[in-house]
Amino acid sequence: MASKIRFGDFVSEVSLKQNSISYNLLTPPVTFSESGDEIPYNPKKVQLRWVDMYRLLSPYIGLRLIGQVKAVVPLAFYLFLFQVLILRQNVLEQGLITAGLVAVIFGLMLFMEGLKLGLMPFGEVIGHTLPKKSGLGVVLFIALLLGVGVTFAEPAIGALQAVGSIVDVEKAPYLYALLNNWANTLVLLVGIGVGLAAVFGTLRFLNGWSLKPMIYAALFPALGLTIFCMMDPELNKILGLAWDCGAVTTGPVTVPLVLSLGVGIASAAGKGNSSLSGFGIVTLASIFPITGVLGLAVYLSIIVSPESIIAASQAIVTQASSSLLQETPYMEIIAGIRSIVPLVLFLFLVLKLLLREKVQEPGILAYGLFLAVLGMIIFNIGLSYGLAKLGSQSGGFVPAAFIPLGSVEGSPLYTYSLGVSIALLFAWILGFGATLAEPALNALGETVENLTNGAFRKNMLMMAVSIGVGFGISLGVLKIIFEIPITYLLLPGYALGILLTTFSSEEFVNVAWDSAGVTTGPITVPLVLAMGLGFGDAVQAVEGFGILSMASICPILSVLIMGIWIQFKTRKTNFQRINLLKGQEAL
Repeated sequence: MASKIRFGDFVSEVSLKQNSISYNLLTPPVTFSESGDEIPYNPKKVQLRWVDMYRLLSPYIGLRLIGQVKAVVPLAFYLFLFQVLILRQNVLEQGLITAGLVAVIFGLMLFMEGLKLGLMPFGEVIGHTLPKKSGLGVVLFIALLLGVGVTFAEPAIGALQAVGSIVDVEKAPYLYALLNNWANTLVLLVGIGVGLAAVFGTLRFLNGWSLKPMIYAALFPALGLTIFCMMDPELNKILGLAWDCGAVTTGPVTVPLVLSLGVGIASAAGKGNSSLSGFGIVTLASIFPITGVLGLAVYLSIIVSPESIIAASQAIVTQASSSLLQETPYMEIIAGIRSIVPLVLFLFLVLKLLLREKVQEPGILAYGLFLAVLGMIIFNIGLSYGLAKLGSQSGGFVPAAFIPLGSVEGSPLYTYSLGVSIALLFAWILGFGATLAEPALNALGETVENLTNGAFRKNMLMMAVSIGVGFGISLGVLKIIFEIPITYLLLPGYALGILLTTFSSEEFVNVAWDSAGVTTGPITVPLVLAMGLGFGDAVQAVEGFGILSMASICPILSVLIMGIWIQFKTRKTNFQRINLLKGQEAL
C-alpha cells in the first residue's frame, strides 16, 4: 500500500548531503603467512589528539548548546535592554547574573542530554514491557508512582520551593505555611496529581476515551474548591499558588517520561496508532495538582489557625542558625542528587525486580545519569544567581514606571497611565518571546500540522500560543497592580474555555489544552515566577502568584478560538466546492 508524505518532508529528506565510501577502502588488505594461513589483523589502538576530540564533539555539543542559548540569551538581552533603556536603571550584579545565566545554559544542556540518555530509556522499556508482564492494576500503580517521582525531579519545582522565604507570614500565613512548613507535602500532592494524570491518561489511550468529558470532570472539583477558598479571606491568598502549581508540573522531565510510559503501554496493547496518542496526559497533569494543593490548604485551615502560624514562624526566626547544607553550592548539590537519584532507583527496581529485565547499555545509562545529576546541580546554581536574580530585579524595577520607589531615583518615571501601559507591554513581550523560544512548542507545532493534515500549520499554532501567553502574563501583572482577586480572572477564563471546548472538534481540544503545558518550560517558569514575586513585592501586594496560571488559560483560549475559525473556514470551503460541483453537474 502506497504511503503519502508532504512534499516539504520529501525535499528535506532527499536534500541531505551524503558521501558514498567503498567498504574496501575501509578494510585492510588480507595478508597470508608462508604456510598460506590468513594472518589475523590486529588494529592499532586509536589515539585521538585534542584537535580530533574537538572536531568529534563540537557538532554534538554545539547542536545541544545552541537550543539553550536561543532560549536564554534573547530573554536576558531583552530584560537588560528594557531595564537600561526604558527604566533607566543599571543592572545590578552584572557579573554574577551573567555567570548564573551561563550556568543555566550549560546546566540545562547537560540535564537534557542526561535525560535523553539516562532516564528516557527507562520510560520506553518499562512502557513497552510492563503491560506484557503485569496486570492493568500494577501498570496503573507504577504510572502513579512515576508521576510522583518525576515531579520531584522537575527543575521548576525547585524554583517554586525557593520562593517560600519571600512570602510575608503576617500578610498571608497559609501561603507561608504551604511554602515552608508544608513544602514537601505540597510537592507530594502535586506529584500525586501528576501520577493520577498518568493513570487516567493511560486509561484514555487504552480505551480511546474523548478528552472533553475528562477535562470537565477534572475542572469541576478544582473550580469548586476555588470558589470555596474565595469565600475565606485567608484561603483566598493561596489561590494564585494553587493554580500556578498546575503550570510547573509539565516540564522537561514529566512530559517525556510520563508520555513515553503512556504511549508505550498503548502501543503494547495494540492501540498506540490512534491520533489520541500523546495527548491528554499533559492536560490532566496541569489540572489535577491544582485540586491537591487547594485540598491541602483547606485541610491546613481546619487544623491550624493563622495566629499559630505567625507565632511559629517568629520562633523559628529567633532560633535560626546557619547550616553548611543551606549554603551554596552544598544546597544545590543536595537538591540535584535528591531530585534525580530516587527516581532512577525507583525505575531501576521496577525494571529488575518487577519486570526482570536487563539494563541495556549500562555504560551509556550511567553516563546519562551522571550528566542529569551534574546538569541539575549546575542549573540550580544558575537559577539562584542568574534567572531568579534577573527576574526578581526586573520585576522589582518595572513598577517604578508608574509609582514612586525608594530604590529608583526620580520615580515614577512616567505618568501613571503611561507607566502602567509600559509595564503591561513589558509583560506581554516577555511572555511572547519566552514562549516562542520554547523547544517543546516547536515540536508540538510539527505534531499538530501532521495531525490536521496541514490545516493547522505549525507557525499558526506557535503564534496563537505565544500571543495567548503574552496576554496571560499581562493579565497576571494587571492582577498584581490593582490587586484583582485571581478568581475574577480564572473563573470567567475557564468558563469560556469550557464553552469553546464544547463547540470544538476533538483534535483541536487535544491541541489547545495540551498547548498550555508546553509553554511553561524550565526557563519560563523560574523567570516569570521571580518576576511576578519581585513585582508584587515592589507594589507591596499580598502575593505575586497567579501569573503562570493566567499564562496557562490564555493560550488555551487563543488556540480554541483559532481552531473554531479553522473549522469554520474549512466547512465554508467544502460547502463552496460542493455547490461548484453541483453547478457543473447541472450544466
